[in-house]
Amino acid sequence: MSNDIPSVGRIAVVVGGGGELGRATAVKLANQGMTVVAVDRNMSGLEALPEGIARELADATDPEAVVPMIERIVHNIGVPDVLVNTIGAFEPADAMTTTPDQFRLMIDVNLAPALWLSQAVAPYMQTKGSGAIVHISSRPGLEPTAGLVAYSVSKAALVHLTRVLDMELRPFGIRVNAVAPQLIATARNLSLLPKEALSHAVTPEAIAEVVAFLASDAAAPVSGAILPAYGA
Repeated sequence: MSNDIPSVGRIAVVVGGGGELGRATAVKLANQGMTVVAVDRNMSGLEALPEGIARELADATDPEAVVPMIERIVHNIGVPDVLVNTIGAFEPADAMTTTPDQFRLMIDVNLAPALWLSQAVAPYMQTKGSGAIVHISSRPGLEPTAGLVAYSVSKAALVHLTRVLDMELRPFGIRVNAVAPQLIATARNLSLLPKEALSHAVTPEAIAEVVAFLASDAAAPVSGAILPAYGA
């Protein structure tokens, strides 16, 4: 990790910071005056971030890698005030054709890291008596969607995990919330999906605005919420 980033103000860790949503979120929080550490398993994505944002190379889907990663950030930058988890994967398949590998991938990427990251950062936030954790779920995690069984189940489990984490961590001053987009207008989605399917797509920057609100003091009363971001 870059060690020449001075710790100024609140500290935010953005996991998946090399992706489009993670990058937009990291930039948004940095522009609000936070010291931001972007985490990703691919250095190429991290290299696209602007100067002033620290970079940490780590795979948050590996439970053995998460605690050491948070420890490095605490040692080099400071105790995080905010954790944003933007990592995710998408595999379309219906209930009759979903394979064990597809199902495991959705759980291992969309659900499990949310728990490993929360477990790793919460003890440090507890020492401050405050913190904000934001995960990214999706509309299929709130409403059953045919043809996306593994994805929908993993995101629905993430919704439930968010609410359980809220119940367990709120007494320590740690708020846990999630944002649920319907479709994000990433370059991949724009290239793969037909124009009519993208009519309600929301830009990564718009989702980052919602995340930034949940991470802010203005959202102090909000905990255990799943905020829909379905577009117009």
